[in-house]
Amino acid sequence: MSWSHRPSISRVRGGDVALSILRAARNLALAIASLMPGVAPGASPADPYAEQRRSMVEKISATARDAAHETGRSALSERTLDVMGRVPRHRFIIPGDESAAYDNRPLSIGSGQTISQPYIVALMTDLLELNATDRVLEIGTGSGYQTAVLAELAWQVYSVEIVEPLARDARQKLSALGYDNVHTRVGDGYEGWAEHAPYDAIIVTAAAMEVPAALVAQLKPGGRMAIPTGERDGIQMLHLVRKREDGGIESTPVLQVRFVPFTGKGEARRR
Repeated sequence: MSWSHRPSISRVRGGDVALSILRAARNLALAIASLMPGVAPGASPADPYAEQRRSMVEKISATARDAAHETGRSALSERTLDVMGRVPRHRFIIPGDESAAYDNRPLSIGSGQTISQPYIVALMTDLLELNATDRVLEIGTGSGYQTAVLAELAWQVYSVEIVEPLARDARQKLSALGYDNVHTRVGDGYEGWAEHAPYDAIIVTAAAMEVPAALVAQLKPGGRMAIPTGERDGIQMLHLVRKREDGGIESTPVLQVRFVPFTGKGEARRR
């Protein structure tokens, strides 16, 4: 939920063979569709948004090149771009805004929250360097768009949203689209979701004053976290946090951004 300035499965865990087969079948169907004349990658022949998604991916790639002097990434991975080219962003916005669904900018989703600029979704996803066997924690489900992107790349996604109507709507949308490797709950993301920890990666879609200790504790050694920090109306910086084997963290600034602030305990920390 942000505003930005410019910018092989090696093992299958028990009980998830069927899920892996279903996801592989879906990806195969998408690949076959992409080979059909006049159909963009990741689209079905009747998909009216295929060309818009293709254009969005081109804009994401152009923004990545423009921001390379800050992020150190002149290009995002093909895995990330492929997913951005097929997840239906128009299904995660307020009805009536479909014409703007694939603009490279954030959009309001109600309750004072936003769906992030596609470039920021792609960048934060890329920073996590996800593998097909990863367990991911997302703080701030929002409309569920970022969640869907993560679900295409990871084994399991656990997502926490403090605004109940948003959490309910996102759960329904994700279920309708077949993302059965996503688990959501209503709660204060500042505390994470300890029940399913540790996580290979954590993504935070609201700005905190500092990296929450609970999230660091729930991150695996060697794990990655993408998180914006800073004041509500001041400078915010997107950081890539890596957890060392000794439990300490290394934080690398990536890009100046503007996100909605943490609420709940995170908001209380600002006072």
